[in-house]
Amino acid sequence: MTTCLRRAIENQEFVITAEVAPPKGGNPQHMVDMASLLKEKVHGVNVTDGSRAVMRMSSIAASTVLLQNGIEPIFQMACRDRNVIGLQADLMGAYALGLRNMLALTGDPVKAGDHPKARPVFDLESVRLLKLITKLNGGKDFNDKKLPDGALDLFAGAAVDPQLKSWYSIESRFAKKVESGARFFQSQMITDFIRLEEFMSRVASQHNVPVLAGIFLLKSAKNAKFINRCVPGAQIPDSIIERLEYADQPLEEGIKIAAEQVKIAKDLCQGVHLMAVKREDLIPKVLELAEISIKTDKPVLVS
Repeated sequence: MTTCLRRAIENQEFVITAEVAPPKGGNPQHMVDMASLLKEKVHGVNVTDGSRAVMRMSSIAASTVLLQNGIEPIFQMACRDRNVIGLQADLMGAYALGLRNMLALTGDPVKAGDHPKARPVFDLESVRLLKLITKLNGGKDFNDKKLPDGALDLFAGAAVDPQLKSWYSIESRFAKKVESGARFFQSQMITDFIRLEEFMSRVASQHNVPVLAGIFLLKSAKNAKFINRCVPGAQIPDSIIERLEYADQPLEEGIKIAAEQVKIAKDLCQGVHLMAVKREDLIPKVLELAEISIKTDKPVLVS
C-alpha cells in the first residue's frame, strides 16, 4: 500500500504534515473533528505518543480511528514506555491495522509529565528503534529470527532539532538516523531560520532525505513565554513575542507569523510540519495565507 505521504516524498513534492494530540479519555470525536479539517490540506496527520510524557490515548489506537475516518495518519512511537518486546508487538499490530507511516522517537523524560513516579523503560532509543523497524521490514525480529507470518512495510521518519548548539551532535545523530532507515525528518519548532538554512546546507544536503521544518502556531505572547519556559530547546525570540504582545488580535498575528515562516521554509527545505495545539482548525488558514497546498488529484491511500 502506498500512502499519500510516501508518494509525495518519493515524487519530491513539497510535503505538508500537521499534528494532533490523542484524547485524554475514551472519546476521540474532538480529535477526529480537528483532523477532518486537515483532509486534502496535508499529506499526513501526526498523532503524538505521550508527548511531554503526558498520558493520553495510545497513538496507534488514535491513528487507527483517523484511518477509519479517511484521514492519513503518521503514528508516533516513543521508546520511553515499552521494552523491545512491546515495541515489536505494537509495530506489528499497527501494521496489521493498516497503519503505514510512523515517526520513531526516543520520548520525553517521565519526570517532565503528569505521572512523574512512573518507571521509564528506554530499552531502545530512536536510532535503534529505526534499526529495529528496518529489520521488521526485512522480515526479521530484533534477534534476527525470521518472522513466520510476514514482513512489515512501515514508512519510518525521525525527528531532528537544527537549533541544538552542537553541530557535531546534530550531524552525528542525523547521519545515524539516515543510516538506520529514516525516510524523512520532521524538525522541532523552528524560530531561527538562519540556523535552519545553515543546517540544510551543512548537514541535510549531505543526505538525500527530506526535512520538514517544524512551524508552531503561537496564540499569544503568554503562550510564547510559556513555551520558552516549559518546552526544552524552545527559543522563541523577543521580536516575535513583542509582535504578539502589541497586536490588537494576537491570535490573528500568530497566524500571520506562522504563514510567514511557512513561506521562508519553502525556500529552504522540502516541507513543513505544522503544530497548533488545541487549534488545529486554524492550520488550513495558515496554509491559505502562505499560499501553499497539496495535490489532491489522487486518493489519500491507494493499494
